[in-house]
Amino acid sequence: MTLIGKPDCHLCEVAHGVVVQVVAELPGKVAEGVEVVEKSIAEDAELFAKWWEKIPVVLIDDRLHAHWRVAPDRLHDALLDAARTAGAAEFTGPVR
Repeated sequence: MTLIGKPDCHLCEVAHGVVVQVVAELPGKVAEGVEVVEKSIAEDAELFAKWWEKIPVVLIDDRLHAHWRVAPDRLHDALLDAARTAGAAEFTGPVR
């Protein structure tokens, strides 16, 4: 998962908190497979050009999941779906 934002961005800080919370609540094997990479539009001209008006942005497997606001339940379900798609055979439980 990639979280794209910038320094001193209130919505980016809120999104970061949601990401941390959701990953912490995932089943162990799924959480272990989630790598969160944070990128800043302030440090990358391409990211700035593409996302400046939509930050914070969350990408899952390089695909847009959310921008501006990150809903915890929706992110949770998307990460479980991504784990299933990636073949996390250890996790076969319900979405919630």
